[in-house]
Amino acid sequence: MGIVRKILGPKSKYDKSIPYTYFAKAPIVEGDESLVNYYFSDTICGLIEYLDESNINPEEVELFGCYLKKEIPIDKKYCLSEDGKWLKRPDICASLEMHYQKTMEEQYKGHVALGDCSFDDRGRKGLGPS
Repeated sequence: MGIVRKILGPKSKYDKSIPYTYFAKAPIVEGDESLVNYYFSDTICGLIEYLDESNINPEEVELFGCYLKKEIPIDKKYCLSEDGKWLKRPDICASLEMHYQKTMEEQYKGHVALGDCSFDDRGRKGLGPS
């Protein structure tokens, strides 16, 4: 990564047609939405990977794509295997892209299925409470 990209960040962060980050929200106490933990990553595959490594079950979280002035929910079913486990890369990318090709819903745009990944210039590290 060049010095300009280190200062400005990944080029894809300036593409307003795709989320600039993703987050998951999990209630700390079941049924109480006033106390929640948040988990973040620049990519949905990085977020899912972090949730899986942290043993956070799909039933525990809501997923969102963040744009400049809005947050859009992401349906978890496109991030899960048939047995309800988190998908791994590249399966999650293909699942999201195939859904996007069918629906054209903006929160699923940019993931690689047959072409280039719009997020390949971003880190996939996840963050959350420890």
